[in-house]
Amino acid sequence: MSRSGSRFRGNLLRFGISLAALVPTAAAADVKLGLAGPVTGQYASFMEQMRRGADLAVADLNAAGGINGEKVVLQVADDACDPKQAVAVANRFVADGVQAVVGHFCSSSTIPASSVYAEAGLVIVTPASTNPTITERGLTNMFRVCGRDDQAAGVAAKQIVSRDLGRTIAIVHDKSTYGQGIAEGVRAELAQQDRNVVLFEGITQGERDFSSLVARLRALNVDVVFFGGYHTEAGLLVRQASEQGLKARFVAGDGLATTEFASIAGPASDGVMFTFYPDPRVNAGTADLVQRFRSAGFEPEGFTLYTYAAVKVLADAAKAAKTMKGDKLADALRAGTYHTVLGDIRFDRKGDPNSEPFVLYAWNNGTYAPLK
Repeated sequence: MSRSGSRFRGNLLRFGISLAALVPTAAAADVKLGLAGPVTGQYASFMEQMRRGADLAVADLNAAGGINGEKVVLQVADDACDPKQAVAVANRFVADGVQAVVGHFCSSSTIPASSVYAEAGLVIVTPASTNPTITERGLTNMFRVCGRDDQAAGVAAKQIVSRDLGRTIAIVHDKSTYGQGIAEGVRAELAQQDRNVVLFEGITQGERDFSSLVARLRALNVDVVFFGGYHTEAGLLVRQASEQGLKARFVAGDGLATTEFASIAGPASDGVMFTFYPDPRVNAGTADLVQRFRSAGFEPEGFTLYTYAAVKVLADAAKAAKTMKGDKLADALRAGTYHTVLGDIRFDRKGDPNSEPFVLYAWNNGTYAPLK
């Protein structure tokens, strides 16, 4: 901070004015929605997707009169994909009077935070957390507009087999709730299809040197590597494997749904496959919305439109229930069919969406597209 900035701050404090008092706050009648995810850290690109989707959804809601006639205000919080920080965020949302939550991103954050929201009677809709445990705990407040890792694992294993990508398979994961969960699912699915998994190995998030792991993969002469985890470690692993001459095909989950993966992996990203949901950017009726994002200089990839849909689903349920009260809002979510940029969504009793969402994508020249 500059010296003049320090003097300004000191003058404010001398007159009993805090900096927080200068920040616009929600009026008592406003609808406060929380948006939580990794604002900082190596997964911040995913939060940028979420923030962009939520911001535009809130702007559209307010342009149409808000929720039940009340303006919608978005409160954003950083959980850094850390479970303890996620619980702190959840408690802060509750204390601040947030009425419903969109988030979190990482499953390891969503699981503990959702218990806090359940105790406080707040509904949470995640656009991105895929671990099955999230909706298997009997919480009536927990919903998601994305799929589950057990579905993704089934699709990944089936595609490895049906496309005959290879018969000597290694599975590597980052030990996260998401990464290890989907890796274990793929291992179980491949075992049922009589495919040989010769290595099941965990790495450490934040690790940057995978030369020893690549040497082991080469020694095992693997044909396929399935990676359970996020784009940073995946990009480094793929790049280093290429540099060291490993010829295996790489397959992963939806943690690769960001162009940052291709930036990290470089040309080695070409041909890398991953499971993700059908791309809503090509859905009928989304062209105008997609163009609005692009006109603002942002490509609505990955979880952008899933977050947009999560906000709109909450708003439509609140309008149907005529309240933001948690129990009535949850009942409305389960009772309705919601028309979204993802298509029509219906939730089952667990809070999972009705769709079977996962397809296989491949990277090529810095972009990804579905494989036919």
